Amino acid sequence: MPIDVTRNAKTTKLPNGVRVATSSIDYVQSVSLGIWVGTGARFESDEMAGVSHFIEHLLFKGTKKRSPLDISQEIEGRGGYLNAFTQEESTCYYSRVPYDQLWRALDVLSDMYLNSRFAKCEVEREKGVILEEIMMYRDQPHHLCQENLTDALWNGHPLGRPVVGTPETIQPMSRKSVVDYRCSKYVPSNTVFAFAGKVDHDACVERVADLLGRLKSRRRPSARSATPRTSQKGMVIRVGELEQAHVALGVRLFGRLDDRRYALRVMSAILGENMSSRLFQVVREKHGLAYSIHSSCHLFRDTGALTITAGLDRRNYVKAMKLIARELSRLKSRRIGAGELKRAKEYLIGQVRLGLESTTSNMMWLGDHTLSYGRLISPEETIDIVSKTTADDVFRLANTILKPRRISLSIVSPKLPKPAHREVKGILKGV
Repeated sequence: MPIDVTRNAKTTKLPNGVRVATSSIDYVQSVSLGIWVGTGARFESDEMAGVSHFIEHLLFKGTKKRSPLDISQEIEGRGGYLNAFTQEESTCYYSRVPYDQLWRALDVLSDMYLNSRFAKCEVEREKGVILEEIMMYRDQPHHLCQENLTDALWNGHPLGRPVVGTPETIQPMSRKSVVDYRCSKYVPSNTVFAFAGKVDHDACVERVADLLGRLKSRRRPSARSATPRTSQKGMVIRVGELEQAHVALGVRLFGRLDDRRYALRVMSAILGENMSSRLFQVVREKHGLAYSIHSSCHLFRDTGALTITAGLDRRNYVKAMKLIARELSRLKSRRIGAGELKRAKEYLIGQVRLGLESTTSNMMWLGDHTLSYGRLISPEETIDIVSKTTADDVFRLANTILKPRRISLSIVSPKLPKPAHREVKGILKGV
């Protein structure tokens, strides 16, 4: 029997603003729960860049009644899983446990959310861990290439900074500044508790109300908007001792509330999301110029990007960029055929259904939609809109967004001749 996130899905808002969302799936033996907080890298000041991710680390470093080891053992010692992640607009702490361990897991996660100690020694020690994480990413050329693209797409804006911060921002952070940031963002109106699996909605609401119901209501924090006036760079080049030319091309676009996001997903699937896609077939299969080439979409509240990433043969870097630009131009000059459109839509529909095969993925869907959209967008609603997307929809979108002024390109490569980069600039101007 397939898992459906909307089966018996319910949402309740407590008087202080905390939202509790559940999806009851009575035929499974697990429960996934997550505490979602509506803060991330774009909410940070320049001086505090990386603090949201820093706080994510610190919440695992002990509470008033649990040591760091206690936190992990109480979940993992009963067969469960515990983790967290930080993004540009959200932070999530989550666990998956056998259904009879739900209240224990909720107590652990809530304790982390409410009572983390932020001991000064742990703050200083964890700085070292994060600095090593930053260095690890800088040693990965594809990751560095993506970071440089993000900076180019939203230059000078919080969205353009690395989520993990930089050594220059992490090192001087004080315990007080970290705690003050946490207190200003981890507020009831900015928090969602999401449960999926063998759960009862009313019982979850009652437990969350017991744990957080006494917190005072506070205004939900806001972040700096991204507008058409937000600066964007065209090309960023980083030279290193590498074998490949790593490229990341981004097209800046609209935000996640735009109805064109469904046509965008169809376009991305056609362009480069799988082995049947145009870029994979042309750049890798036909010409053998890349091992990996991929497209994806990243949408935020008020902006977003369509990105193409690839590791290219450095000797044929210009040729590969010509092929990529040609495929972008082809989306603008010729409507997608019926067969290709059908395959792309069926791929996306299959990805939605296969992506909801676990209680964790159901919880992620539930929490993300409740926090980001204020409502649960059901998989069937998504599937219905994707099914109705036409070749004209994709054609119109391509001609709206695929413009040279919207395109940024990041390159991390061995030293290449300057004429090669100038030629690529000219190629992109012709898209």
